[in-house]
Amino acid sequence: MKKILVLATLAMFSLGVLTTGLSAQEKVLRVGVVGPFTGAQAKVGAEFKISTEMALENINYKVGDYKLEPVWIDSQYDPAKATSAYSEAVDKKGIDVGVLNWASSVSVALMDLVAVYKIPHFFGFGATEVVNQKYHSDPEKYSYWSTKGWPVPANLMQGYVEAVEAAIAKGDWKPEKKAIAIYGEDSDWGRSAGGALKEVFSKAGWEVVSEDYFPNTQTDFYSLLNRYRSQKVAVIAGTCNYPGMGALIKQSKEVGLKAVIVADGMGWVGNWYDMAGAAGEGVVDMIPQLTTPEAKAWAEKFEARAGYKPSPSSGGLAYDGVGLLIKVLNRTLEKHGELNKEKIHEVLVSEVLTGKLAYTKEDGAIIMKSLRYTPETVPDPVVGADGYFFPVLQYDRDGVGHIIYPPDIAVTGFKAP
Repeated sequence: MKKILVLATLAMFSLGVLTTGLSAQEKVLRVGVVGPFTGAQAKVGAEFKISTEMALENINYKVGDYKLEPVWIDSQYDPAKATSAYSEAVDKKGIDVGVLNWASSVSVALMDLVAVYKIPHFFGFGATEVVNQKYHSDPEKYSYWSTKGWPVPANLMQGYVEAVEAAIAKGDWKPEKKAIAIYGEDSDWGRSAGGALKEVFSKAGWEVVSEDYFPNTQTDFYSLLNRYRSQKVAVIAGTCNYPGMGALIKQSKEVGLKAVIVADGMGWVGNWYDMAGAAGEGVVDMIPQLTTPEAKAWAEKFEARAGYKPSPSSGGLAYDGVGLLIKVLNRTLEKHGELNKEKIHEVLVSEVLTGKLAYTKEDGAIIMKSLRYTPETVPDPVVGADGYFFPVLQYDRDGVGHIIYPPDIAVTGFKAP
């Protein structure tokens, strides 16, 4: 009888060890990754996915004894579809934290949803002022969506008018008159960018002769571009999705439009040249650059994996955004000894939004010198040469972008149309 009790005790002990081992193995943190994995912006979604996987592979998909499990949430570049997919990711797949997103309209829609579910979400790219307005209407409620991956357009668009004005002052370009047309897709992002461009050019003395917004599925721009040509505009400036951007650029050459084209975001996907081709020569854009050895090494690994060069604006920033999340998760585990949505949110509010925790090049950032947020800038990151910063560049016939502004980092001069 005694022998049986000993054997039973040993069996129970062994079972306990095995159960404990299984429990340790079952520590999983599900990360909802939002992106347009299908639809008009699927190229961006593809870069999001590869960059996220590369960032997670760096840590072997682990933070402490937690396994990070990505859950891909397909926004399809559509607010209604995005909210439906996000709800499913929470209710059926049990995500604990979220990261990334591309479209402003999707960000606006998801803000209320993550507040209801209380899921902290990091680095959503939606730049529109509407996100900022909603956040400031109730900072506690919307703290779950408070670390934007793209600041409001007005904080960045000033670079375009400064680059153009500098070219005029140097005598590199002599427009017949300071007339500009604003164009863009009819979305929160398109109107925010268009409104910001209108404001900064107007303040510099430019006459806005037209402001036009169109469906994000439009690819026929002949009528619009012919009107701009008849209005003799010197600049057209705006943004739209793919393949619309490529079509607009090609058609501008076909109708003989002699204007500087500001196509904000043309280089957001690494293979934009396949859509615009040599017609992109002379187009002005504002794109972060892969300048450091670490950034170039990352780009080489990305290209070997994807078969095309990554865009710093989508692939590169996504990689940094996931890096920021990983740093927050490590800090949460260090501070609280566990990872769950409540503890992650506490670190987000107490350390990220206060500026105590930043993600820098020393941490592994490849695009910006520093991703940091302060009470004065939230939900936007700190913008500046030592923080979140985009140079202005101009594309050559082969699709290579050359920095033209600011002067201290310019590699070539402005080329007039």
